[in-house]
Amino acid sequence: MKLTELLKDFEYELFGEDVEINHLTIDSRNVRKNTLFICIEGFRVDGHNFIEEASKAGAVAFIVSKDISVPKGVSVAKVSNSRYAMAFIAHRFYGFDNTSTRLIGITGTNGKTSSAFYMQKVLMEALGGEINNLNEDINTFNNTIKGTKKVGLIGTVDTKINDEQLKIDFATSTTPDSIELMQILSIMSEKGAQNIVMEVTSHALLLHKVENLRFAVSIFTNLTRDHLDLHGTMENYRDAKAKLFAQSDVSVINIDDEYGSFMAKICPKTYTYSVDKESDFKALNLIFTESGSAFDLKIDGKLYNFELPILGKFSVYNALGVIVAAIVLGVEVPIIQHSIKNLNSVPGRIEKVENSLGINLIVDYAHTPDSLISIINTALEFTKGRVITVFGCGGDRDKTKRPIMGKISAENSNLTIITSDNPRTEDPLQILKDIEAGIEKGEYVLIEDREEAIKFAINNAKKGDTVIIAGKGHENYQIFKDKTIEFDDAEVARQILGHCKK
Repeated sequence: MKLTELLKDFEYELFGEDVEINHLTIDSRNVRKNTLFICIEGFRVDGHNFIEEASKAGAVAFIVSKDISVPKGVSVAKVSNSRYAMAFIAHRFYGFDNTSTRLIGITGTNGKTSSAFYMQKVLMEALGGEINNLNEDINTFNNTIKGTKKVGLIGTVDTKINDEQLKIDFATSTTPDSIELMQILSIMSEKGAQNIVMEVTSHALLLHKVENLRFAVSIFTNLTRDHLDLHGTMENYRDAKAKLFAQSDVSVINIDDEYGSFMAKICPKTYTYSVDKESDFKALNLIFTESGSAFDLKIDGKLYNFELPILGKFSVYNALGVIVAAIVLGVEVPIIQHSIKNLNSVPGRIEKVENSLGINLIVDYAHTPDSLISIINTALEFTKGRVITVFGCGGDRDKTKRPIMGKISAENSNLTIITSDNPRTEDPLQILKDIEAGIEKGEYVLIEDREEAIKFAINNAKKGDTVIIAGKGHENYQIFKDKTIEFDDAEVARQILGHCKK
């Protein structure tokens, strides 16, 4: 495809010839023959500094956002914002057809991954992918659900079509950069996935990763303190999230969240859901047990009961958003009921580690103040003994939440073990002290080594106690200043449990 064709309808200055482009990249190590190299001014690295290296490797054209000298014989297109331009260029290069593929976006501080998993499962069942033991009148294709039986999922834990993992080795974040994203969307579309569920982060929205995509339905789960290292203020964080709903045909909003009313004003067509406030879809008659929850929901004047085999009030919120979005998409209510009743927990989200010691051991991704108090409160609902919480805070990330999370855990858990969680370039012990600074009361210990911290928690737990290992969830690594090691909370816990002689 010609360079000018990729830039069609886009404002730019072209220096050099209109060359043929066969490959796109922002990484000089990924350059090949006839590559268009897009220079991104990143937070730590500026792509403009790699122009000479990329040219030697085979790049024939560059997208730049500032005046800079380039090697002779290459073409340059100058734009005002390289990230913004990249989204449009990638969309055109990979030819993704947003009109025939329906996108369902999910954003929020917490709950994106679980909601995305639930949404995919509901749509798979609606399209006939996983229907079991349903009456014949229910097991029918609903014409309002367009497309094949295949449903794509793009998110933190998985990139897959139905249960088939896509072999994508370049996606390194929840929402990939726009080149990677368009490639994934095109692959999914070619494989027959005409409904694709996506987690959409505030980073992705702020950095134009999904700039030119249209979402059929988008869900807002919640907004709590996080990522202020990037956004600076909660207002900026809120505004970044809100961009998704300006790109959506219909929005589904958690109106119980303090930012829900703001989000509800963005999209002309909005449905709200709640547990506490009045809304279009309010959960009624909630029941919480050790195995999950149940609630009623009034839909078109009729009361329906939903059973959810996953712990926690926050899980009810996740399910509600998915239920409403599924209704908007035309899924029959009995199919939604059946899907919700048969959901499995998401890896690293309220993941139970089975053991013979009589303790409840839960691994959860909770890494924000709100998600930490939510998982602790969930444990308190069913725990007969003590709640022991193991957690830390990531290095090179928002430091302001550290003392807040220390205070939350110490005041609400019976015992808190503060430990490392991807310290990155920071001193691990200093991060622990930052967390400790917020503690005014409550029993706690500092154990820098995460494996030793988990071992301490398990060895100090008694029958009927609950041990929460929070912060990393599905992650299977630990990042330090000079190395990254394999580390899976659930697997480490299993190994420790296997050596326990209680």
